[in-house]
Amino acid sequence: MDRLPKIGLPILFGVIILVILIAKSTVTINSGEAGVLYKTFGGGVVTDEPPLNEGFHLVAPWNKVFVYEVRQQSLEEKMQVLSSNGLEIKLDASIWFQPSFDNLGSLHREKGEAYIQRVLQPAVRSAARAVVGRYNPEQLYSSKREAIQREIFEETEILLKNQYVQINEVLVRDVSLPATIKDAIERKLRQEQESLEYEFRLTKAEQEAERQRIDAEGKARANEILDASLTDMVLREKGIQATVELAKSPNAKVVVIGSGDEGMPLILGNN
Repeated sequence: MDRLPKIGLPILFGVIILVILIAKSTVTINSGEAGVLYKTFGGGVVTDEPPLNEGFHLVAPWNKVFVYEVRQQSLEEKMQVLSSNGLEIKLDASIWFQPSFDNLGSLHREKGEAYIQRVLQPAVRSAARAVVGRYNPEQLYSSKREAIQREIFEETEILLKNQYVQINEVLVRDVSLPATIKDAIERKLRQEQESLEYEFRLTKAEQEAERQRIDAEGKARANEILDASLTDMVLREKGIQATVELAKSPNAKVVVIGSGDEGMPLILGNN
């Protein structure tokens, strides 16, 4: 009986050690994550094998696993940059990105877990400064937001080449100009709009005047042709045709027509 405690203590100690080793040897990778294996006695960061996928993994207790989020993430950036004429512009943008899954080991070895601060942010800010510096404030205020987004994306993509970070989209949410510059641009745009509206009304009035002139000329020409065609013989024939039609009416009894010495008096009766 005295020997049981002496035997039980080493066993209990061994069980505790085994539990600790098992706990240290298991890694669970959550959804949207991947693991980079670091072999303490085997060359450090593993870069020639795929990262550890989602799920449960057993690793040697003396090794480490660094877990990275590999799904798309969003970086919110508020920057102060200069326009082409040196004015300070405030730019509010969102960058959609994710680390390159196949190169996660290289990213960890060369950039580390703080790769967003070390690589992505400097690239985005540099690209934004370069792109905004190509435009004047009026262009930035009015119609160049889509162009700015596209160019910042392209510039950032170039800077991130071989940096193991994939950029998916750049969204410029707001471009803020100094208040005085913004007011001046708005006044200019209103004046341009009023000028365009005046030109439109003027053009419309000129077109209406031209239409009326052409209409009047057409009517005058038609009257000239009509006057030239109304000879005495034509008028006499028209008069006879009208009289005949009138005589056919059930209300007509006797019609007497005479047109002077050269006329053709007719007497039409209804017997």
